[in-house]
Amino acid sequence: IEAAINPSDHLITAYRAHGYTYTRGVSVKEILAELTGRKGGVVKGKGGSMHMYAPHFYGGNGIVGAQVPLGAGIALACQYQANNQICVTLYGDGAANQGQLFESFNMAALWKLPCIFICENNKYGMGTSVERASASTDYYRRGDFIPGLRVRHKPRTWVGARWSWAAAAAPAVDGMDVLCVREAAQFAADHCRAGKGPIIMELQTYRYHGHSMSDPGVSYRTREEIQEVRSKSDPISMLKERMLGNNMASVEEFKEIDIEIRKEVEEAAQLATSDPEPPLEELCNHIFSNNPPLEVRGTNPWSRLKSIS
Repeated sequence: IEAAINPSDHLITAYRAHGYTYTRGVSVKEILAELTGRKGGVVKGKGGSMHMYAPHFYGGNGIVGAQVPLGAGIALACQYQANNQICVTLYGDGAANQGQLFESFNMAALWKLPCIFICENNKYGMGTSVERASASTDYYRRGDFIPGLRVRHKPRTWVGARWSWAAAAAPAVDGMDVLCVREAAQFAADHCRAGKGPIIMELQTYRYHGHSMSDPGVSYRTREEIQEVRSKSDPISMLKERMLGNNMASVEEFKEIDIEIRKEVEEAAQLATSDPEPPLEELCNHIFSNNPPLEVRGTNPWSRLKSIS
């Protein structure tokens, strides 16, 4: 997605925001320190996953589906300012049945807002299969009056220098394929910039682990299903095989990259456990971006904290 849009374009998502926070320019150290509530975090340890921000990136929103109307609003600002920018608004299949999505689609279509609405369909939401949660699982058609396209997940095998699709079904682009997603996102971005209004993209994808720490991830699907997807359709493995098969990189180069990444992550993890937590007096800071200091009542009725912007 990032390869298909510009850094000046806007992006808003739900609380699985860590990858986008990184692609929007925040370091691994700042992301991991934020996850452990440390002072060196991207929002100084006071936000966690739901409040990671960067230039033109509006964080991971904790209320299910709430980012969709916000994304439409950002697209309205782009249109109002006539800056040729677009907004990418992401949500999951679990949020797709929220009423606020359809209200946002309606307004975006009426006003021809430059917004790409992307449904990241991992097929299980929190833990309920899409077939049990949705009367229609064609999420790319949900806009009704908004054009939509599906980038779907389909098991396949690598044969020589090309992909061979499983079964006899017609080939389809794949939500687990980095290059397929990039091309689809490029098409959607061009559509929005041409003044044609919003577009919906459904990315059929898959998550390997449970929704949360309390979810083992195998009570509503089998371990065999997870393993099959990991072995045949992993996005990183597929891209690696493609690059090796087309002599775009060598095994040695991948090993060097892997060593560098592991070192970077280990250093970041060390900071995330050793960096101090923010002091109590900073609890209320940055309530407003540019305001005179104000007093905020703390956790005790007699406690008063100064907020500094």
